[in-house]
Amino acid sequence: MHQEIIISGFGGQGVLFAGQLLSYAALAEGLHVTWIPSYGPEMRGGTANCTVMISDEEIGSPLTNRPTAVIVLNNPSMDKYAAKVKPGGLLLLDSALIEARSGRDDIREFPIPAKEIADDLGLPQAANVVMVGALAESTGVVSLDTLDKVLEERLGERHRSTLETNRKALRSGAAQVAAVAV
Repeated sequence: MHQEIIISGFGGQGVLFAGQLLSYAALAEGLHVTWIPSYGPEMRGGTANCTVMISDEEIGSPLTNRPTAVIVLNNPSMDKYAAKVKPGGLLLLDSALIEARSGRDDIREFPIPAKEIADDLGLPQAANVVMVGALAESTGVVSLDTLDKVLEERLGERHRSTLETNRKALRSGAAQVAAVAV
């Protein structure tokens, strides 16, 4: 197994946290991992993305031009990354914020209303976790149970009160993919 994942959106949408969550879950499952963050000088409101590589073998390079999976949380990210997904790969997009679709028939594309789901859970900033749950369900790259444990370990003290809601967000994202796959 070898997954090359890009997560992209605006600063403040939790793009880097989503990448860290995936990375720590993969480490907990004994996999090889790289995580490279990238963000503009504005941080909150500017563009942000990260590349996460997860493999059961050593990783030769942490860079990718043709990711196997992409999560996009805003229109500029959709414009930039949808065309780069490797044929046979996966595109997850927040359909609450992105109306466009890739138009590609050589990839799996899941529009997930992540922002709406997060709003309904009462934690608008959990749209990133919804998308991580969708990614885990659609790829099997890491288990939801491992992600639950990592959330508990890595969620900062300041956000500790949101743990159960984040867990619900994770499961809600997975349920969105499972419902489409049936």
